[in-house]
Amino acid sequence: MKKIVALLLGFFIILQFSPSQAANSIIRITSTPHQLFTGEFRNDDLAQKLTPSGALGLLVYTPRVNNKIWVIDAALVDEVIAMTGDYTLANDADPAGKGIANAWLKQLRQITFGQQVVALAYGNPDVSLAKRLAPSELKYYYAYGKSRLESALGRTVRSEPGSGWSTGKSTLSNPLRQSYSENRKALTKLSKVVNDPQLITVRAQLSKLLSPKLDKESREFFSNSASTTVEGIVRKLRINSGKYQITTANAKLPVTVINDFDYDVTVNVLLMPNNSRVIVTSFENILIPAQSKKQLDTNVTVIAPGQTIVSALITDKDGNNFVPEATLTLNSTVIDPRVTWLTTGAAILLLLAGVAQSLRRVRRRVE
Repeated sequence: MKKIVALLLGFFIILQFSPSQAANSIIRITSTPHQLFTGEFRNDDLAQKLTPSGALGLLVYTPRVNNKIWVIDAALVDEVIAMTGDYTLANDADPAGKGIANAWLKQLRQITFGQQVVALAYGNPDVSLAKRLAPSELKYYYAYGKSRLESALGRTVRSEPGSGWSTGKSTLSNPLRQSYSENRKALTKLSKVVNDPQLITVRAQLSKLLSPKLDKESREFFSNSASTTVEGIVRKLRINSGKYQITTANAKLPVTVINDFDYDVTVNVLLMPNNSRVIVTSFENILIPAQSKKQLDTNVTVIAPGQTIVSALITDKDGNNFVPEATLTLNSTVIDPRVTWLTTGAAILLLLAGVAQSLRRVRRRVE
């Protein structure tokens, strides 16, 4: 009899910890992206999802049960936090989710207290796709997701790359993959020189473009939003293009560098002519204060008249260009004295050669 009881007890314990039972203990807090890269919300759908009867509300407005594992996308939680303030909608409708978001966030903190919490890679990207496109960036998404979720919940959470917590596959098209890669590289390069929180935030939010939850229309919508935002960020640091008329052999031309970031930056300015008509000087370790313009006077030496296109590049200390180049068009109408001397000397030699040839002809006639 005792053996039978022991067997039944063992069987019961096995059932309690079977894979199916363990799967039922996992609660996933993920959703499609809602917030544009500019900070606006596409619509107010998230507010409805956060209500007690909404898709995300049903996950947290439940009786507390122990031994739950909460798998959470910090990007979604960040969107909820953004809704707790005075947020705006891209469709110009009146937002109605402030109170709903506050209540949901409070409930999430309460029901996950003392429970196991796992942070997904920020934005819940398709991990296999992210690994193929940018493995180092995937590590960044995991680290950023853990940091943001810990900040939101006020506690330590787990992050377990490669443990299979992420699910789903993205069907992001090749053109949109290329767009993602270009935007990612642009922000990564810029972040090495500019210490701006917006750069960090938008760089992390690019992970949303790899989300398996996006449909075709949403993938294109958010990809366009990302490209527009990244282009605006990159253009905050730039050189003004311009056209110049040079009338002297040596001149100083103004090169205007603009820094619209809220932080000082130190850069090099590389000036590269497309021909040898002129010689121009470049600059190193130039400090551009926050929200300012700085005019640099470059020395130009004219070697020969004509038009020269000068590429103006902002580079880092290693000589890497990280913002679009500007072009300076130089039209020179003067000749360098050295060129004049050489031209005059050549003309004299030709004249002397002509005179000598004439004298030889005269001598032949006389003979």
